[in-house]
Amino acid sequence: MKNLALLTLFFLINGCDNNVAQQNAKATAVVFETPDLKTIKDLPLPKDYIKMKHSEFTSPTGMGSFGAYLQNLPLKKDKTVYLYNGEKKRNQTAQYAVVDVSVGTRDLQQCADAVMRLRGEYLFAQKQYDKIHFKSVEGQTMRFVDWANGNHNLLKKVGSDVALKPKADVSKVNFLKYMDFVFAYASTLSLVKELKPVAQIAEIKIGDVFIKGGAPGHAIIVVDMAQHKQTGKKIFLIAQSYMPAQDIHILVNPNDVKLSPWYSETFDNQLITPEWAFEKAALRRF
Repeated sequence: MKNLALLTLFFLINGCDNNVAQQNAKATAVVFETPDLKTIKDLPLPKDYIKMKHSEFTSPTGMGSFGAYLQNLPLKKDKTVYLYNGEKKRNQTAQYAVVDVSVGTRDLQQCADAVMRLRGEYLFAQKQYDKIHFKSVEGQTMRFVDWANGNHNLLKKVGSDVALKPKADVSKVNFLKYMDFVFAYASTLSLVKELKPVAQIAEIKIGDVFIKGGAPGHAIIVVDMAQHKQTGKKIFLIAQSYMPAQDIHILVNPNDVKLSPWYSETFDNQLITPEWAFEKAALRRF
């Protein structure tokens, strides 16, 4: 009974499952005819659209925007999505491209976790260590500065002084250990409370998140945008991880093959993605 309770708790915290995913998992795999892409910003645009620019993210310590950081994320040449254990994801029809970000070797970096990973990576690259913090499902603030200072019991309340100690470990290896801890205790249930609602879809920006908090729940992140030269109509790219933990990947648009992988801001009542459907009110921002 104890093991069953623990298993139930795991899925309540980490669940990113849905019938849409199960249905799509049965679909026939698609081979995408795409050019050799190096970063997200290299993905081809539909005719008469131009990229929406951000301040450039020029170096690991440069002061670029979160949007520019996401646009410059590297892509893998292999468009296969792999799980944390090295196996191929059953459904290989959802992705247009795969982001070159490690998934780890544990079943931790799922949907909301991937969003937090990208946000954390951006702040880590900027050396803004004090801004790297996420809440657990129970509401505790898990700060990277505390972790770097050697306090690895982040679920226990600590003092308000979050300054880095002289010997604080701010290495990339330690940062990834911190993120694994966050993944184990945070989920869509906690992340949805941290993000601020975006009132109108027309206000959408790179870095915004469509999220449904729950068990199951799901989260995807906007990683690039463009607009029509004449009408100003916006389109956007979205990325996700899923359950089990897997490579972060750019989603195809299952409802508009001509526009895919881009999505239009003028979608109907729901944003239909290959493995989830989001309400318009699901759009939120860091």
